[in-house]
Amino acid sequence: MVEKIQQVAQELEAAALNNASELEQFRIAYMGRKGRIADLFDNLKQVAPEQRRQVGQELNSLKNRAQERFDQAQEQLASAAAGNAGEQAFDFSLPPVPNTLGTRHPLSLVRREIVRIFERIGFNVSEGPEMEDDWHNFSALNFPENHPAREMQDTFFLSADRQQLLRTHTSTVQVRLMETQKPPLRSIMPGRVYRNEAISARAHMVFHQVEGLYVDKNVSFADLKQTLYYFAKEMFGQDTQVRFRPSFFPFTEPSAEIDITCLICKGEGCNICKHTGWVEIGGSGMVDPAVLESSGIDPQEYSGFAFGMGIERITMLKYQIKDLRLFTENDVRFLRQFEGVI
Repeated sequence: MVEKIQQVAQELEAAALNNASELEQFRIAYMGRKGRIADLFDNLKQVAPEQRRQVGQELNSLKNRAQERFDQAQEQLASAAAGNAGEQAFDFSLPPVPNTLGTRHPLSLVRREIVRIFERIGFNVSEGPEMEDDWHNFSALNFPENHPAREMQDTFFLSADRQQLLRTHTSTVQVRLMETQKPPLRSIMPGRVYRNEAISARAHMVFHQVEGLYVDKNVSFADLKQTLYYFAKEMFGQDTQVRFRPSFFPFTEPSAEIDITCLICKGEGCNICKHTGWVEIGGSGMVDPAVLESSGIDPQEYSGFAFGMGIERITMLKYQIKDLRLFTENDVRFLRQFEGVI
């Protein structure tokens, strides 16, 4: 019996397994129900009882070795077939695919350009959390308790007591900056903000702003005007004109809205500017002394100005885009217009 087992073991090792046909013949001859190994197990009962245990162990080893050889050969044949299929599937006569330039989102392009412009005149970049509390979003910025912005129809509140919310402007970063750093402060705060508004061609519930803050001794409204004049001409061209209209914001006094000449009609008047020749790009003003004081800055010693602009609005003007929803719909036809722009 032992000699038969050794003979079958030698046959296993010598068997050729170079293709699927030989592999199947191997399985039937040695691993099938009527194969050589099954016959040896049937003859085990003829072995003397004192030798049966040892012979049984050798038969199990033989069976495991047969299965191991079969699995290895099957895996090698499958890998070879996959490699050949891959080589056959590739047509070397096809023309090469040229390298294509990726695209940057227009909002990213404009945001980066805004940062570059203000960095050239000494502004750095500050960022803050998008989930804010009532103090940094409203109270520290001089919003009264009954201000409409505090209502549910304007703000996404995150807690029942309305103390936690999604920030409605990046002015919250100005407060955090004044609380943690001492003047002089000169920084811009680009970021994403949220307001509970219906989505349309001119409004969205999620959009981007860039705020600016400059606090130092003897800062005047003239400094604010010259800063924004410089920005408008760098962003939109040297022919761009800027005007300031009196307005009201809780955290600045005096306050003004910023208009530039319409880029579509060059100030002649069209539907975009409602035939006025001007389009609004943001708000500005001198930081209210109460805001400075609530942040721990002495308003008797320091003064400052602040401004805020919508990045979407600037992007629409720069690239003459008429529908705000295009920025968030990920339409490839729209995004491909900015290929190669860096």
